[in-house]
Amino acid sequence: MITAKNLNEEEFFYGHKACAGCGGSLAVRIALKVLGEKAVAVLPAGCMSAVGFNYPQLCFSNNAIISTFAGTASMMTGVLAGLRARGITDAQVVGFAGDGGTADIGIQALSGAIDRNDDVLYICYDNEAYMNTGIQKSSLTPFGARTTTTPAGNNIRGNIRPKKNVFEIIAAHDIPYAATATVGYLQDYINKVEKASKIRGTKFIHVIAPCPTGWGVKTDETVDVAKEIVDTGLWYLAEYENGEFTLNHKPESFSSVENYLKRQARFRHLTDDDIQAITAGRDSKWEHILKFWNVKK
Repeated sequence: MITAKNLNEEEFFYGHKACAGCGGSLAVRIALKVLGEKAVAVLPAGCMSAVGFNYPQLCFSNNAIISTFAGTASMMTGVLAGLRARGITDAQVVGFAGDGGTADIGIQALSGAIDRNDDVLYICYDNEAYMNTGIQKSSLTPFGARTTTTPAGNNIRGNIRPKKNVFEIIAAHDIPYAATATVGYLQDYINKVEKASKIRGTKFIHVIAPCPTGWGVKTDETVDVAKEIVDTGLWYLAEYENGEFTLNHKPESFSSVENYLKRQARFRHLTDDDIQAITAGRDSKWEHILKFWNVKK
């Protein structure tokens, strides 16, 4: 079992140009340390390709390539086929794509890869907006969040749509393995990357990776706020395999939704009614989870 104490000391993603406190860079760094030097990374247009491929400074010490924005999963298929053609069978093909590149423009290619059951690992680092191009709304932007395309004013208070349930959409494909994670519970994330690497077929991990710039939090609060979203019940740690959902972590009691929201600039405009609506949505989701999912003790 890989833990923080015995995690690979070699760095495979370093010297990048990410913003201070970037949750996405942490998600990529940790995953590659788990997967090791034989991992082959595919990254579409987005934060991690923008900060990791700066000529002449390539910030990946293992093999890595930029894909088209919509083609992360299809390029992973091609990379896998190329490795097999060369007789290489011990390399893990891994994709790192943001929320927009996964839930919006990239979902067709991802669905196709799952349908083929390609032996690849797809990791969505979710910072809940198109951060690289100016903080525009994606379909994984939560209700109420202020972005440059969902401004907060007197008539509309930020994003009016709920966050797309990508985890269950992917599970509906009957994928061999899918999981949710967060950089706030790092051991859980490490466990899931390690587990996924040992499963044959298509694997998907959806990891919450806060963006201090887009969320409006301090750069040293990334891990704390990524943990708090789970503690409030607004995000859950779960797995899907063998046709069943399993909840990995059940808070004894939820921490304050209001405190979590109001510490972030993108939510400070919300009214008490907005916060009550968000809390009610959380309660409804958890009622479903506890009724129909397995709960790990």
